Amino acid sequence: MAKDPVCGMFVDEETAELKAESRGVTYYFCSESCKTEFLAPEAEVRRLEFSVAAAAALTVPILLLTYTSVLAGRMQDFTLLLLAAPVQFGVGWRFYRGTYDSIRNRMGNMDVLVALGTSAAFGYSAVVTFFPGAFPFSGVYFDTSAVIVTLVLAGRYLEHFTKWRASAAVRQLLALQPMKAHRLRDGVESEVPIEEVAVGDLLLVRPGEKVPVDSVVLEGVSAVDESMITGESIPAEKRPGDAVIGATINGGGLLKVRAAKVGQDTALAQIVRLVEEAQVGRAPIQRMADRVASIFVPTVVLAATAAGLAWYFVGHIGVDFATLAFVSVVVVACPCALGVATPAALLVGTSKGAQNGVLIKGGDQLERAGKVDTVVFDKTGTLTVGRPAVTAVVPAGEETAEEILRLAASVEKGSEHPLAGAILKEAAARSITLSAAEGFQSTAGEGVAAAVDGGLVAIGNRKMMAKLGADVTSLEPELQRLEGEGQTAMLLARGNRVAGVIAVADTLKPSAVRTVSAMKEMGIEVVMITGDNSRTAAAIARSLGISRFVADVAPQQKELEIEALQKEGRVVAMVGDGINDAPALARADVGVAIGSGTDIAKESGGVVLVTEDLRGAATAIALSRKTVAKIKQNLFWAFAYNAALIPVAAGALTPFFGVQMYAYLPFLAAGAMAISSVTVIGNSLLLFRFRPWGDAAA
Repeated sequence: MAKDPVCGMFVDEETAELKAESRGVTYYFCSESCKTEFLAPEAEVRRLEFSVAAAAALTVPILLLTYTSVLAGRMQDFTLLLLAAPVQFGVGWRFYRGTYDSIRNRMGNMDVLVALGTSAAFGYSAVVTFFPGAFPFSGVYFDTSAVIVTLVLAGRYLEHFTKWRASAAVRQLLALQPMKAHRLRDGVESEVPIEEVAVGDLLLVRPGEKVPVDSVVLEGVSAVDESMITGESIPAEKRPGDAVIGATINGGGLLKVRAAKVGQDTALAQIVRLVEEAQVGRAPIQRMADRVASIFVPTVVLAATAAGLAWYFVGHIGVDFATLAFVSVVVVACPCALGVATPAALLVGTSKGAQNGVLIKGGDQLERAGKVDTVVFDKTGTLTVGRPAVTAVVPAGEETAEEILRLAASVEKGSEHPLAGAILKEAAARSITLSAAEGFQSTAGEGVAAAVDGGLVAIGNRKMMAKLGADVTSLEPELQRLEGEGQTAMLLARGNRVAGVIAVADTLKPSAVRTVSAMKEMGIEVVMITGDNSRTAAAIARSLGISRFVADVAPQQKELEIEALQKEGRVVAMVGDGINDAPALARADVGVAIGSGTDIAKESGGVVLVTEDLRGAATAIALSRKTVAKIKQNLFWAFAYNAALIPVAAGALTPFFGVQMYAYLPFLAAGAMAISSVTVIGNSLLLFRFRPWGDAAA
């Protein structure tokens, strides 16, 4: 059995007539509407938008005519019929289609309840309008059917709109692919569309350009920014024989590469496929209203049937009264507030979240976030700032820390390396005046050197110091300590003497420690996952008090790690900010994207933090728990008032007041609709009293 990727219903693959293929995967659908929504989500959103507007435009005059009695006698009923018919059978046709699909798949849902209740209300009212003597009373329920259809559709529009926005993640990822490549054939360079690049083609990648496809370096040395894939903020040095990934950005060197993977085989294409499969393949959580309706519908039908048969065979009050009892039970049981029970709480909850810098994309995300018991954090750009910064300056001789920074920054003025940027930024922050540097030289994989104040100044690694004949023995313990903490330690030499060490690292965000602490207080296990090396990951995990972490993982592996946690029975939230996090964000039960991150991460996430304050993740979970509680309360009240009238509609008061009580039933039904709607909305408004954890983003 396959599962419909839109509604979650099970479909027999052998007998299913409706199916579609996307990126090599076949999907099966229970109805034409689900297939249409899957293939053209934007078109479905537009149709719902039009339907809600049309239904509202007709429902408003229906309500005015019902409660103002502008027209006389039967003319008013006929006018109401003409206004309600397009709402019932035009705009509301999707409920009949959904009812057919539900019955065919033997799964009761809200469509059945809406179709049953509105059809009973409209059908009874139409009979009374055309044949006033068919029933003892002339009250009509046209307003009931129209209002129910309009409000339920409004809730659906909100749900579909958020799903459509989520699909933008794949479009954003595809936009990262370079459009052109510089191909070399027989020594002649030509610019060709990316689609024409074949495996084995020789390509040139100039400084600042994107690598066209996954390739292997043949000639040249450069630093390539792979942060979109690995999450590592420091560019990776590339030499002949090294692999480079398509769509990553080349640094300052010219590279000659050979294409290794093209088309659907590239790393970017695999990420796109992972995001798409995770979004549509995720088992959708059935709406709570559907679960309640699946029990409520058969109960109502049985009660209505029992009431009609009992009054006909036992009460002997005739077919007209027995039919009236059946219709009355069905009509009063269909709760008008059902349409706003979830959207009302969702609207207030998401509005409150937005006030606190937390954007939640829909009811499904709220429901899942409230059940989260494990939170997985990406490291680079999420727990850390994502940019290297100077963390320590250790003099080794007579020079002060400021003097070491002055010399280093004076040399690094000629470099475009991110580590150079960190040194220059620190020197500027300390208001250090730089000196002129002459004869700047850069040696890939070793460091840089220049003449400053008439003498050679070099900054680099142990290999460069060895070439200069500078002894680093005295600094070795300090170097090992810094490197053990995951920092990049650079040695500075004046001539052939080591003057000191400058340590650079990606620093923790100020809110990281407090956020991890908050998660633990909420009973949530925290896991860190990163594409960075295990040494750096371990150092960061220790400083945050995180006991479980996974390092050296590719984007595909991140998604697999999330899946492994889910197989353990955990409800997982993933917090990330980069393109490399997109598959994991989409695969997680709840994806929490940092607002300062990439558009792809934000679109893949079901929750977006507007600021870099990670405490918003704790706020999102706490707010979700509160909002889900309100939704459950709303559903109770939405059904409670109407359910309380079922015995009355079934005729429980008839022995005491006679059949004349049915003359007042339309007013009782209208009263239940109004009271339940006011209760639901009022209960939802109480969410505005919510206070975020630690006033996270207030």
